[in-house]
Amino acid sequence: MSAGGPDPTVGWDADPGVAWQEFAPLAGDATADVCVVGLGGSGLAAIGDLLDRGLGVIGIDAGRVAAGAAGRNGGFLLGGPAQAVHEFAATFGADVAVAFYRETLREIDRLETLLGDDVILRVGSIRVAGLPGRGDDDDDDHDDDDDDAARQRELADCDAQYAFMRAHDLAVERYDGPLGTGLYFPRDAAMNPVRRAMGLAARYGARARLHEHTPAIAIRPGRVETLNGVIHANSVIVAVDGRLDALLPHLDGRVRTTRLQMAATAAVDPPGRAVLPCPVYANWGYDYLQQDTAGRIVAGGGRDRFVDAEWTADQRPTAPVQAWIDGLIGRVARAALIDAPRVTHRWAASVGYTPDSRPLVAEVDRGVVACGGYCGTGNLVGPIAARTAVALAIDGAAPPPYFAT
Repeated sequence: MSAGGPDPTVGWDADPGVAWQEFAPLAGDATADVCVVGLGGSGLAAIGDLLDRGLGVIGIDAGRVAAGAAGRNGGFLLGGPAQAVHEFAATFGADVAVAFYRETLREIDRLETLLGDDVILRVGSIRVAGLPGRGDDDDDDHDDDDDDAARQRELADCDAQYAFMRAHDLAVERYDGPLGTGLYFPRDAAMNPVRRAMGLAARYGARARLHEHTPAIAIRPGRVETLNGVIHANSVIVAVDGRLDALLPHLDGRVRTTRLQMAATAAVDPPGRAVLPCPVYANWGYDYLQQDTAGRIVAGGGRDRFVDAEWTADQRPTAPVQAWIDGLIGRVARAALIDAPRVTHRWAASVGYTPDSRPLVAEVDRGVVACGGYCGTGNLVGPIAARTAVALAIDGAAPPPYFAT
């Protein structure tokens, strides 16, 4: 973040496996059956569904493909809603929660079929009740007591989640290992989110007209106005998560933008050392890490420690949150008995949250349907929401109850 420090670009971009492809900005007015605003994971899923229906599609993005949260997130593919499934069930009913969970698992299968097992890594995920201790450099007994109490509360919640999932035939196992105690979910997966997005863009770009660096400045029934021209379309799908409330001000109060921060390291030493066997999350999901195929640790978290400051559309990383993320990396490194690898990249992303944790799929104007507010779980929830938005816009089909409308 300072001169000579870690690169402020997204760490996922440094993966040599990313097949970069550019799409020219819109050049003048255009017409299509449907215009999709947003070329992240949800927007690309909407485009794929529309193409399967035989419709003509134009997709636009203010930046490049996956410039927003779709290319800046933790790369987790976790079954279920933003809340743990048993918590979601307590509010919306067990049948609704289980149906949503199973739909997200089917989405992992769908992505693996589309992109292959070299992009979608079926490694499972681990939830632990707090990561290993802060280490000998922290002798604050009060903080230790607070950590222990929080860990006991989360262990009890892991027990409740385990019981619910077993009762509803959802795959889960107990975990007790060097990272702590919690749960293992064998059907979850991991990915580099930029590889996912670029793979889908390459798949659909030959049949849809995709335009990067084409920001929408006004969205109205039948038309999307951009700096580069006007797109006329029978239907408009706005598939944007972060800053959706700014793009569509009438959603203010129904979705709110927050900042999620991340960092990536150099490959661990010794090379080939498996510090993290799969995506790992702790502290009720606020803290999360995975080790990519190159051996780098990619980590995020700390939003709960700085809540007020993180309700912002500013995408610049901040020193307090980044220091917390550095601590997470150090703690898992100590648990693996290695030195913490050097942080090479720091970045942040804007994402959308809703008041009740349900993602939003709603008709916001005649023929204009928006989806967003994925509450940090857009990698699977986003594509499901996007296809639900297409069904609402084209067929008039009501969204299922796990979406806010």
